[in-house]
Formats: sequence, C-alpha cells, structure tokens
Amino acid sequence: MVVSLTANDASAQHHGGFAADALRVMEANWRAEGYTCPNRDRYPWQWLWDSCFHSIVWAHAGDERALTELASCFAGQLPGGFVPHMAYPSDPDHHAGFWGRRGWSSITQPPMFGHALAELARRGIDPPGELIERAGRGLWFLLEQRRRSPAGLVEVVHPWESGADDSPRWDDLMGGADIDAAKRRSVKGALLDAVLRASDGAAVANDECRVGAVSFSSLVAFNCAELAWLTGDRAIGAAGGELAESVSARWINESATWADDGTTASGSGRARTLEALTATLVDPDRRHVDVALATLVDDAAHGARYGPTGVHRGEPTYQPTAYWRGSSWPQLSYLLWLAATRHGAVEVAERVASGLVAGARRSGFAEYWHPDTAVPGGAVPQSWTTLAWVVAAPLPSGAGQGPTVGN
Repeated sequence: MVVSLTANDASAQHHGGFAADALRVMEANWRAEGYTCPNRDRYPWQWLWDSCFHSIVWAHAGDERALTELASCFAGQLPGGFVPHMAYPSDPDHHAGFWGRRGWSSITQPPMFGHALAELARRGIDPPGELIERAGRGLWFLLEQRRRSPAGLVEVVHPWESGADDSPRWDDLMGGADIDAAKRRSVKGALLDAVLRASDGAAVANDECRVGAVSFSSLVAFNCAELAWLTGDRAIGAAGGELAESVSARWINESATWADDGTTASGSGRARTLEALTATLVDPDRRHVDVALATLVDDAAHGARYGPTGVHRGEPTYQPTAYWRGSSWPQLSYLLWLAATRHGAVEVAERVASGLVAGARRSGFAEYWHPDTAVPGGAVPQSWTTLAWVVAAPLPSGAGQGPTVGN
C-alpha cells in the first residue's frame, strides 16, 4: 500500500509550496517498475545511490515507496554480494552490449543503502530482514572481495563508481585536466574494458585504475557504521571502523583534505574537491573533521550562497558551471550537512542546509548548479535534489542522527 504523499502533514504545512514542489518532482519521476528515475527525459533508468537518496525522501514524505525503491536496488545483486549501479527494468537489452550484462550495469556506486535503511528505521519504517541481509552482503563484498590500495582503501574499478564522474581527482587517469570530452569518453571506455571480474561477474579490480578513492572508502565505512547501528552487527561496524582509520591516515594538513591512494596519490588525487570531504562522516580524528568542515563556510574555499562549491576555489581546475568541476551538488551538500549535524557544527550545518534549499528553489531542483548564482546545470528537475526538503523540514525524533565512526 502507498501512503498519501501528505502523510508528513506538519512538515508539508510548515514549508508549503516547497514541500509540494519536491513531492511533484518525485511523483513525476516515479516509474511503474518500482523506482524513481533521476529525470524522466534525460535519465530514465535507475541509479544506485540516487535510489538510496530517493528512498530517504519517500520516507520523509511518509510514503511506503521508500521500501519499494530500496528493494529495487538489489534486484540485480550477484551471488557474491556485488550490487550494480544501474538497472534497465523496462528494456533489459538497453546497453547490454556496453556493460556485458543484460538488464544491469557491471560496475557499482557508493553503497548508500546502509544509511538509507538506518534512516528509514529512524523515521518509523521497519526494513524487512531480507533488505538488511542484502545490504550486508553488498558491503561485505566491497570490504572483502574488492582489492585494497597499499594504504588500505577500497579501490574503485572505474571513475564512475565514485559517483563524481569528471572530478579533477581523475585527471591523471584521463590524461590531464585539459583533455577534450571525446578523449575523456574514450579513456573511460578503455578503463571499463580493463575491469577484472570474479566468477559471478562481479567487478573486483582494475589494473588500469589502481585508485583507492577517499570518497568511496569513506562512504563504504559510513554505510557500515549505519548498518551496524541498525542491526547491532559488531563485525561490520569494526570493519568499517578499520577502513575509517585508513581514511584518516590520508589527511593532508596543509590543504585541509584527504588524499586518494594509488596511481593518483601524488597528483590529481590530492585535489581539493567536495566529494573527498565526505571523510568528515567517518574520520575518527576530530581535528581533521573540524578543519575540513570549516572550509564549507569559508568563502575563499568551498563556501557559497547556494551550497558548497564542488571544487575548492583555489584549485586551478575550478569551473563553477562545469560537470563535476566546481558546481554545487545537492547529494554532497546533504551528506556534508549530515556530517556537520552529527558533529555538532551548528553554523556549518545551518549554512549548508540553507544553501541547499536556496539552490534547489532557484535552480528548479536542478541536477547541479552554479554555487554563487544557482544557474542550473544538467537535468532539470532531478529527483535527488528533493533532499533539500529533507534538510529544510523539522526532523522527526532521531532522524538524521546516528553514529559517527570512532565516536
């Protein structure tokens, strides 16, 4: 049964038109196959971390589609636990030749399902045991079967797995910051062809992409902590904690960020980008976290009127209108708002939240936008930008709260 979209009456009434606008975006992009596409015209398929965020928004609305959406993420899970990052339920042959797999992609994305399950529980929706079991297997796959970098981070097999597709952190792999779009696509295709797979087809390593991305490892560790909070599973909590310690060791004090490990460790993997600051969710060293969070409200760093810049303003690669080169991304603003909230950094949390809400309003719920003007970029509207409603509304008791790794 689907609960009425006005189930969260107090929140909807308090925020009036904004809540209604957010819910219209979600409804417009809901698919009969049981998921919310990012944008019906531009992105009609399902993406893993998008759907995890959508699930949180549906839960915020008091709508049981929160469970339907999250369950759909695991439809293509392989026996060893691997969860693909894309699904094509209405046309399984679409891109089958590209991925080498019918119906789903053959790489993954940040496993936000641990956090989504925990948030659903905090909002009074009890996740079924099967979903919890599937999420655990998905995380254990990354912890145990994915190759680790020399410093102990979980390696990604392709830049797409980080979710930050064209981030400056990938420039060394792409052939430099000035490479044209056609060449960039060619390199990405070659990287996909080089992925090494387990017997069930799961992506386990890539000798051409030996990168332990801080952002990806941080989100793996964070989702382990969230699942451990939900289930009491000490083993997955401890494994996530060990990974968080490896993230902490990548801190660069002079640039107030964390460095990736592997091929890009001494070059582009040190770029000051927003996705790397998701380490604030898990680094047990509060000194690192405080310094990093402060950059979100520093207008010479990541601070901006409409949400943090995707790339530090001091980086030569900063381009505020370009895809993953400096624009403000709503899902990252949400995650950093969450980190600031959990660490009690009230000023930071309030500014990030207000920027996200203002950016969503002004851009028409765009996929991303200029951090200083909110001029929209990408798809308009984009479903995950409705996270702005989550940060805008008064939180139910316990929602948004939870463990910080190391605390």
